[in-house]
Amino acid sequence: MVAKKGRLIICIDRDNDLYEKVKISGPIIGREANLEAAVKLALADPTETDANTIFKAIKLFDSISAEMPAQIVTLTGSSSLGYVADNEIATQLDRVLSEFPVDSCIVVSDGASDQQILPIIRSRLKIDGVELVVMKQAKELEKTYFVILEKLKEPHYARLIFGIPAILLMLFAASRYLGLGIEFVAALLAFYLALKAFGIEDKLLRIISEFRFTPDKISSIVYLVFFIMLLIAGWSAIQRYSSAQEMGLDSVKTMAYVAKTLANMLSIAFIILFAGKTIDILNEREPKKVEIPTYGLYAITTVIIWFLISVASDWVLNLYPPYVSFQDFLLSIFIATLLGFFSIWSMREIKMSLALKMKLEGRELFTENGAYLGKILGVDPKELTIIYRSPLGQKLTVHLGDVSSLGERVLVKI
Repeated sequence: MVAKKGRLIICIDRDNDLYEKVKISGPIIGREANLEAAVKLALADPTETDANTIFKAIKLFDSISAEMPAQIVTLTGSSSLGYVADNEIATQLDRVLSEFPVDSCIVVSDGASDQQILPIIRSRLKIDGVELVVMKQAKELEKTYFVILEKLKEPHYARLIFGIPAILLMLFAASRYLGLGIEFVAALLAFYLALKAFGIEDKLLRIISEFRFTPDKISSIVYLVFFIMLLIAGWSAIQRYSSAQEMGLDSVKTMAYVAKTLANMLSIAFIILFAGKTIDILNEREPKKVEIPTYGLYAITTVIIWFLISVASDWVLNLYPPYVSFQDFLLSIFIATLLGFFSIWSMREIKMSLALKMKLEGRELFTENGAYLGKILGVDPKELTIIYRSPLGQKLTVHLGDVSSLGERVLVKI
């Protein structure tokens, strides 16, 4: 086996200013291409630090290439940052490494946001160093001021700084109009913070990003019905709240009354949504049938949640016979738990059986976050594992049940 030689100078533009400002897409490979991109970016926006970062990378490339084989590349992410940007950078890096195999790299960055990509780069090749570019002429206070101004222009930070307060103000206005009080807004805010704290928000956004509305797909009609159902659910909830007020129900029973209506409408809407995604998968040129059990599990989970909310609401309300006792509510929790465990086990078994029928040899293995694990050597049907070779030449395994997507690239949950 011939050892890799050379060093790669990697410049990172995680928020993709190159495309947003001068319409240049990554990866940008070679000294001349990077110099041209940096000049265009500096002319378009003289205050843009990414241009200085590329100039720094070119200077570093000139000094290193005089001593050993080297290549320079600028990787671009996405203006939305987060998983989308990291995944795009990982894809571009894999493309570069397939053409220019090297021993190690030096990463040139203009800030902490770009350095969040370092674990993904480190999973593919050795990092010899990280160069952080800071404008010397800026005093600390001035630098902080201008950095804040620039970050406020980026969609990701703008949503956090302006978007969340705007939503809170709208919620306060709606809450006051409906007479719900500040507790309603506090509950919604607490719910959102809990989703963010436990990483559920990122997972939900990742799932939502898989549902793409395009006119040329049959499932687009299904997605349109889903959005209409969401509007109907919201309107029905408002109507139920008004009815509860007329009936003289207390706050707890009012919440249960509205929750049952929302559960009924939203469960139908989400089952329609998962059906649309299943249609998308089956209509692909190479159907990824292994993903169908995942959406089947989502549908079953939706039914379980609907069942629990319905029983809990009936127990709280008990307006009409047959009345629901506390023992009935506990029994429903027990039944839902058993159904949940059985559903997870059965869908996992179906997914593994589908994966065993596919030829995975030679495909590349990645984590869901875009980190490269290695090349698949085969599948062990007895141990139900995928055998792969890491970039360091080690033979490792990952359980088939951890596979989340099977395509040209195989994604696993690790």
